[in-house]
Amino acid sequence: MSTPNSNLTPELAEQQAIMERHALNYGLDFFPTIFELIDADQLNAIAARGGFPVRYPHWRFGMEYESLSKSYNYGLSKIYELVINNNPCYAYLMRSNGLVDQKLVMAHVYGHCDFFKNNFWFSKTNRKMMDEMANHGTRIRRHMDAVGVDKVEEFIDACSSVDDLIDIHSPFIKRRADRERYQFGDQPEEAEESTSRKLPAKGYMDSFINPKKKPSDDERDPDQMSGDPQQSRRRFPEHPEQDVMLFMLEHAPLEGWQADVLTILRDEAYYFAPQGQTKIMNEGWASYWHSTIMTREGLTPGDVVNYCDHHSGTLASSPTKLNPYKVGIELFRDIEDRWNRGAFGKEYEDCDDYQARRHWDKQLGAGREKIFEVRKIHNDLTFIDEFLTLDFVREHKLFRFGYNEDTEYYEIESRAFPRVKQQLLNSLTNMGRPKIVVEDGNYRNRGELYLKHSYTGVELDMNYANDTLRNLQRIWSRPVHIETTLEGRQAVLSFDGVDHEIDWGEEVPDVDQYQEDQ
Repeated sequence: MSTPNSNLTPELAEQQAIMERHALNYGLDFFPTIFELIDADQLNAIAARGGFPVRYPHWRFGMEYESLSKSYNYGLSKIYELVINNNPCYAYLMRSNGLVDQKLVMAHVYGHCDFFKNNFWFSKTNRKMMDEMANHGTRIRRHMDAVGVDKVEEFIDACSSVDDLIDIHSPFIKRRADRERYQFGDQPEEAEESTSRKLPAKGYMDSFINPKKKPSDDERDPDQMSGDPQQSRRRFPEHPEQDVMLFMLEHAPLEGWQADVLTILRDEAYYFAPQGQTKIMNEGWASYWHSTIMTREGLTPGDVVNYCDHHSGTLASSPTKLNPYKVGIELFRDIEDRWNRGAFGKEYEDCDDYQARRHWDKQLGAGREKIFEVRKIHNDLTFIDEFLTLDFVREHKLFRFGYNEDTEYYEIESRAFPRVKQQLLNSLTNMGRPKIVVEDGNYRNRGELYLKHSYTGVELDMNYANDTLRNLQRIWSRPVHIETTLEGRQAVLSFDGVDHEIDWGEEVPDVDQYQEDQ
């Protein structure tokens, strides 16, 4: 499965072959994997570009590189592994690491590669993204040569602030019926005739590659010509659309180069989305396998202390934030243990004897098979929802925390299992990002954009909200509005290109109280 790589030293090439053989023996299934040996500066530069050696030019990659470099030079952080979801998979080894660390990283990488290949949520990603990223860079550099570096970078800034406004489930769900580009009054035979002369194009690029003919007065829909604005007004879109970037591609007044830049950033956003959806599972799976392979196969007596030091540092818990490595590996171990003992199902759940549950063991031995099944079909949200148990929360001392306005500190709010689980699920829904949909692309019949935020108890950060509205207005070229909840009241934030405004509405029920009542 491995690809020969002259960049590795003979010793590391031998260790790669050994680690790959161990991974295959444990049942891992992965794409051919290429390891590159690079120094710390090169690794920081690649990490700053999202793990790719070549991407489009933009100032934020330089800022990220400076941050990573200073953090490494001051001894505050260190990147041990970097692996790309691609076929073949590319992974990077830092030249200054010791042999124990290199073996640990290799074992960890094979866990990631197995997850990339087999997890359902990665099944729709581009497996040739290394080449695609290079193509994206070439296209954007051409636009910079044509219209100017500053102009393109400013537009990338605007697009980057909305690159999480996508529909992360749309690769697997058909959200809307296939639509002809002739939406306003064409007869079926006319649409069929015009479609036959169309050039092939992606749906959201169709209006730019195949611009439609403007209908004459005789061809216009009589409803559109009515003097009554309420009669001429039709819902647009017909149903709320979560893929805001796609909606703008289809309907914003973009120049050709702007549409291409927005298309590139949207494609990359969908490529990276599964990584945000499976952070806990992915890191937990890779950590599970590097721990299993290293402790059972890969360590000599002289390696143990060094390995344990670095492994424990990776899995260290923090009082202020969740460690995805720790939660992921412990939950996979818990699932394996429960399915080995048969500690699941109605009989086990109905048992209220603590000692009987603690020593429950039907010796099913199905744990390893179960975790491979879980790795295949779940993402973080369903992983936590399905397998986080009261016993697990108690054993690992998980709690819900919140901000106390009186003490001005974050404090433990509750250790109750339902509240702990609910906070975890809320933080993982839509990758922890606000869920925002397009409600109306012709608000007030003026071509204004009206968005709606699905409020779940967490308010929008006003600084981010105002900046995002400003960037959306720059792309849409008309006033932009977003309906949300602030201070317990409905509010509509607006930006018309000059001023920000807030229109206050009615009070809304407390979401936390509603969830507890349910």
